[in-house]
Amino acid sequence: MRSLTAARMNLAPTGTPVPDRDDVLGQAIPFDRARWLPLLPSADWWPPELDDCPMVAGRRRVDRRTVFGVARRSDTVEGRRHLLTAALVWGTGTKSRSVTRRARIFAAASGGDIDARLEAGLGTLREEGPVAAYYAFNNDQHIKHLGPAFFTKVLYFAGPEQGEGAWRPLILDRFVALALRAADAGETWPTSGWTTPWYRRYLLLTHEHAQKAGIAPDQVEAALFARGKQLV
Repeated sequence: MRSLTAARMNLAPTGTPVPDRDDVLGQAIPFDRARWLPLLPSADWWPPELDDCPMVAGRRRVDRRTVFGVARRSDTVEGRRHLLTAALVWGTGTKSRSVTRRARIFAAASGGDIDARLEAGLGTLREEGPVAAYYAFNNDQHIKHLGPAFFTKVLYFAGPEQGEGAWRPLILDRFVALALRAADAGETWPTSGWTTPWYRRYLLLTHEHAQKAGIAPDQVEAALFARGKQLV
């Protein structure tokens, strides 16, 4: 991997417009409460905010703004449980197979173990920043079946919604990685299994691009995600 000081990313040739921040925060995903509840350790892992989400075409839809609201309570055990569930729901959709796959984490570990790892990983985020938190969730605080594509969602929503100076956590999944492979000069991005240096480079690229363009970093992430889906 090249030196971080040599970071370059060019989104211009992709033809994918960078969305407005309101559009990013309003990105809404349908979900089926009845499919999730039997798979949770108990009903109190379900965040009440999801029951207030609007109905569209017969299904409730949760957007990023709502999950950020849930994340504001992540300084408590219950709040962290709700954040994890909300991030999973937002990132999964309604397919029964997808819901079952995502919910495997609840069958693979006790609620207490998940609680401890969430507390430690999010504590690292607060104290040391997103790169160290990525390492934690990918190593010592790894929750079985919760890979980078989803624990970066937890980090993203737990991080500051706005901020100056310090990097904020962003979502890294296979669609973002596909777009990075096309946009990041000189690097061949893997589509899974990203190590901490890859995540560090991703944050560097997106934050540098956002600063130069005068936009929020998650607007860059959303544009990369959209571009990646076009490349599949």
